Amino acid sequence: MPPTLASLVHHSALKLTVRAGEEHLDTPVRWAHVSELADPVPYMEGGELLLVTALKLDAEDPEAMRRYVKRLAGAGVVGLGFAVGVNYDAVPDALVEAARHERLPLLEVPPRTPFIAISKAVSAAIAADQYRAVTSGFAAQRELTKQALNEGPEGLLAVLAGQVDGWAALYDASGAVVATAPEWAGRRAARLTADVERLRERPAPASAVVAGGADDRVELHSIGTGRRARAALAVGTASALGTAERYALHSAIALLTLTTERSRALHAAEQRIGAAVLRMLLAGEPDHARAVAGDLYGALLDAPFRMVLAETVAPPPSGVAGPTVPASGTASLLAEAVTGAGGDPLPVLADVVESAAARAGEAVLVVPDGERLVLLVVDGGAAAEACGHYAEALEATRTGGSAESGDELVVGLSAPAGPIAAATAFKQAEQALSVARRRGRVLVEHEDVVAGSVLPLLGDDAVRAFADGLLRALRDHDATGRGDLVESLRAWLSRHGQWDAAAADLGVHRHTLRYRMRRVEEILGRSLDDPDVRMELWLALKATGA
Repeated sequence: MPPTLASLVHHSALKLTVRAGEEHLDTPVRWAHVSELADPVPYMEGGELLLVTALKLDAEDPEAMRRYVKRLAGAGVVGLGFAVGVNYDAVPDALVEAARHERLPLLEVPPRTPFIAISKAVSAAIAADQYRAVTSGFAAQRELTKQALNEGPEGLLAVLAGQVDGWAALYDASGAVVATAPEWAGRRAARLTADVERLRERPAPASAVVAGGADDRVELHSIGTGRRARAALAVGTASALGTAERYALHSAIALLTLTTERSRALHAAEQRIGAAVLRMLLAGEPDHARAVAGDLYGALLDAPFRMVLAETVAPPPSGVAGPTVPASGTASLLAEAVTGAGGDPLPVLADVVESAAARAGEAVLVVPDGERLVLLVVDGGAAAEACGHYAEALEATRTGGSAESGDELVVGLSAPAGPIAAATAFKQAEQALSVARRRGRVLVEHEDVVAGSVLPLLGDDAVRAFADGLLRALRDHDATGRGDLVESLRAWLSRHGQWDAAAADLGVHRHTLRYRMRRVEEILGRSLDDPDVRMELWLALKATGA
């Protein structure tokens, strides 16, 4: 640790005597400075031991000494060394009383102790402290490297926590806690998730100091060299880090960054293997796909999986909102990541899904495909659930109007499938994606499309324009008051062409209904005997709400 006033007082060669401020002798000394100015404060930085002979001071004037000592204490001077035997044979009482009043340590310097000796002692102690810090830092770096190689991030965090006499935590790309040291720090680390998310919104490298609790001073540091941080490190201590602790922290950050970048290269290689597996599955070659997948993706092909297709689309016009979906705590947290991701949610989706799979020990296949992202996730697994939470978060931010301008995500999810049916699952995901795009939804599952009605799929402007055009001539006829052809057509179609039932619904004679249907054919120039015509007219009526 750096030199203190106490260490100078105990220095056998200096022979210093404490005359005031005994309770503050443990204060560190940054430097020893000699000044005979009546007001040396403008030249002080704080932390100095000021050495004087009172050449230009009236040290016996109580009022002058009170002003002098008060200014020194206010400037951060940690102690005052007064040389006796030069201008004064003893330390004046006025100076002693002023130092006691301000609780400023006052040291009497004997005639045989030159100021240069005190300066050398302070300088030597500072140099020794820096040498110890560097030596300790190198030792910590060796131990951190050893643990990183042998035990991974968990071992590295354990060493780091011991070096800083505190705790350490590592967060993944989604902001979730993946490791802590000691184990009891998990709860403290979890409370900082929102701070970690805000840190990840800033370009790497980034750092921040946050309050972790009554006894915690927490430093957060992003890990990684890319535009988006791949991880974050939190270090909690009772006080600010010293030089040796700072060396250890920087070493840990460097090692974690190297690990992250190495993982990035391995991740890219895994993606290439995943792309080859996907191509084989879609080509109807599941056996070859299994052979290539090996241990990396083999577990994914052994269980029912879902195919996920994601792409980005231009946002709807201002004022158009999607359906309301309440945001859970997880969804809100993910939404923060989305809005800070520079308007491109695809990389965030990949991070969220991969992080969830890693925490659950699941295999997941993520393949960029041009402007789209293709994923294979375990049916009902953590990755599939994370994908749903992410979509929920995006729906909530759209509805609440809090999302920043930029492309919006749409996702299509297939029904559960196996390797033999991978091509079918891909088609299902494409169909669900198309429906999501048309409905303005973030995520649509294929089962929802199949189980629901086809009518909601007709709810876009092109279909409504076609329906309005098809029925316009009938509506124009009805507007003249010469009949009720549109309502008659709806009743007849709803009764599958049964004349008596439809006429009863309308309250008219069946011959009147037959006449109206002939007028419909004449006006439209189309035969109602054609099933395609009847289908188009019925869908037109439904699409326009007629």
